[in-house]
Amino acid sequence: MTALPLTGVTVVACEQAVAAPLATRQLADLGARVIKVERPGTGDFARDYDETVRGMSSHFVWLNRSKESITLDLKHPGASEVIQRLIGQADVFIQNFAPGAAERLGLGAEELRARHPRLIACSISGYGTSGPYRDAKAYDLLIQAEAGLVSVTGSEEAPAKAGIPTADISAGMYAFSGILTALYERERTDAGSTVEISLLDSLVEWMGYPFYYTQYGGTPPARTGTSHAAIVPYGTFVASDGTEIVLSVQNKREWLSFCRTVLAHPELASDERFNSGSRRVVNRRALEGLIADVFSGLTGEQLEQRLTEGRIAHARQRGVGELGVHPQLVARDRLTEVNSPVGPLTAVRPAISLQGRSPRMDPIPALGEHTDTILEELGYDGQARSRLHAESAV
Repeated sequence: MTALPLTGVTVVACEQAVAAPLATRQLADLGARVIKVERPGTGDFARDYDETVRGMSSHFVWLNRSKESITLDLKHPGASEVIQRLIGQADVFIQNFAPGAAERLGLGAEELRARHPRLIACSISGYGTSGPYRDAKAYDLLIQAEAGLVSVTGSEEAPAKAGIPTADISAGMYAFSGILTALYERERTDAGSTVEISLLDSLVEWMGYPFYYTQYGGTPPARTGTSHAAIVPYGTFVASDGTEIVLSVQNKREWLSFCRTVLAHPELASDERFNSGSRRVVNRRALEGLIADVFSGLTGEQLEQRLTEGRIAHARQRGVGELGVHPQLVARDRLTEVNSPVGPLTAVRPAISLQGRSPRMDPIPALGEHTDTILEELGYDGQARSRLHAESAV
């Protein structure tokens, strides 16, 4: 089989929680060797977030397949030597320590790259390496709040956080793309890079639409649940049998077709209350009431048939439990298995598909599973390994 693009790239990751592990798992999916450095005894604290996956954490299962786990107490002199040897053989070093911790451990980007000019050193922090919030706690919910996401999410009555860790995910994906960019640049310059990512910067980038809407419109987008502050009809509607259908009518052609084919009331298209996008927003409640009246006489199947005939963008509002049997995912073979310390587990294939090549889907590691193998690779003989274990350095 043709090698994956990142085959031969070695990543050393002092990582925990979501952001950095997500970035490195993407790299592993594409063939990189990812050596995950964990605390002896406890490991990445995401291992203990929950026990829902046959005793394993759902977060850890999601983010850590295809990695090797080595345990190191980085404050121990013996372990400090091990991590330096590891980094000396790596292409990428990524960490999401608290601000300043990497430097105190001798793992700051400036110091590492002075010794290893081709190294790509990536750090992920909550608020960045300077500024008044530099040392503030940066859990995902807190970043969602500071970035304004919570203020535009939820219903008219109450704000809500996003149901997934959006700040962590955005930072992880920008770290992933930043590392890929640095690897590409190194091919041309033979020089490494320092890549810095903050959760706040990453999520604020995702807040671009509400930012500009507020800056130049004078008021923030209204919280409208699954509806839209500037588009109507848009959001979740219910058929007579309880099927929840999400609509998105975004232009004049769709509006005319929606009135004619779906509602069977073509006269509404020219009704002065609804004949422009801005008027539909102002008269949202009246229009949504008319739509609800029509939909109450249609089953989910009948409604979907009309929407398809009218070429109206729509979807079913599904629960998370339905994803494993989603007809599109099943038809495209998007679900597979990975091995783990508790046996085979269902896994979703990576979103990046490379024609003719299968992504790496190797096991989820047990804590410290690869410690002795990696130490041996680094030149530690049996006596030296035993000493490191005896001293609780690993």
